[in-house]
Amino acid sequence: MRTKKFDYILLFCVLALVGLGLLFVYSASCYSAELTYGNKYFFLTKQALGAAVGSVAMFVAMNVKPEFIKKFWIVGVVLSVILLALVFVPGISIENYGARRWIGVGSFSMQPSEIAKFSYVLFCAVCMSRYDMSKLSRCLLPIGVGVLFCALIIAEPNMSITMCMAMLMVIMLFLGGMKWKYFLLMLVPIALAVPLLIVVEPYRLQRLLAFLDPWASPKDEGYQLIQSLYALGSGGWFGVGLFNSRQKYRFLPFAESDFIFSVIGEETGIAGCLIVFLLFTVVVLRGVRIAVNSRDKFGCFLAGGISAVIAVQSLLNFAVVTGSIPPTGLPLPFISYGGTSLVVFMTAAGVLLNLSGNIRDNVSGGRLWIT
Repeated sequence: MRTKKFDYILLFCVLALVGLGLLFVYSASCYSAELTYGNKYFFLTKQALGAAVGSVAMFVAMNVKPEFIKKFWIVGVVLSVILLALVFVPGISIENYGARRWIGVGSFSMQPSEIAKFSYVLFCAVCMSRYDMSKLSRCLLPIGVGVLFCALIIAEPNMSITMCMAMLMVIMLFLGGMKWKYFLLMLVPIALAVPLLIVVEPYRLQRLLAFLDPWASPKDEGYQLIQSLYALGSGGWFGVGLFNSRQKYRFLPFAESDFIFSVIGEETGIAGCLIVFLLFTVVVLRGVRIAVNSRDKFGCFLAGGISAVIAVQSLLNFAVVTGSIPPTGLPLPFISYGGTSLVVFMTAAGVLLNLSGNIRDNVSGGRLWIT
């Protein structure tokens, strides 16, 4: 273990988001937990366990040497592929709402796609720190691994995480210095694949139509978005009050997970939403600052990739619950209910904090902006 200076602003914002997550997971789930499990603290207890495990993982990630983290660049990819493949193995996979996105044994369960995102970031960070990404031949390996992950995730099916992974792949290649002409060659098949993936699965087309006009199917595909808009709209500037959400009484599906931001908006209003958005903004900006001022390429790409995952996933979640993009299941980092997501994101935050102690000496730890 090492003793060094960490980015305490980043640490505070991450812990604040986790704390808000515990608070609103309880608020959003207490009614449904009482009805379903006879224990209104059911979801809160599991989330608190995830926060405890995540805190330990974050502390360890903060204190190991970056060179040790670098050793797992291949192991992470291999492990992610194995875990993603296990999703299709009967007896191990867990199916919910027609999708196989989880694996589990007994009471233990996890979502492999959450691990795959950060494994890909680590893999790219090592590749890009060693090789010149301006050459197409050097880009083929990160592209190949990214396409493999996307293929395994979309087969679950999970289009939201697939979109997140595809966007992450583009961002990492951009950070690595891939030439624009190669970007165009890569973006063309991606642009063609999106409408094809929507057409081949009828429920995706229905979601798209519900996004365009949710009131055309208020009891079917448009129901969730309408309830989310009701929650956000009734919150006004300062909300209806903590624990006073009406949508959590089984009007809003997945209120404690994918649509927890709707409950935050209902109970705390625009003011509360802006605070959450500000916390995420600071986390991402501090991550970008760490990347820009890193002493080496590996730290730069790893910090940039972790920041990109947090930024992309949080923005997609905000866009979904506000009706800015078609509805899709994607948890809000650090806040939404889900043990795997919470532990993985807290571990990634620990790595980011670790890297914050290895930036150039002339950068002040108290500044928010990039220097």
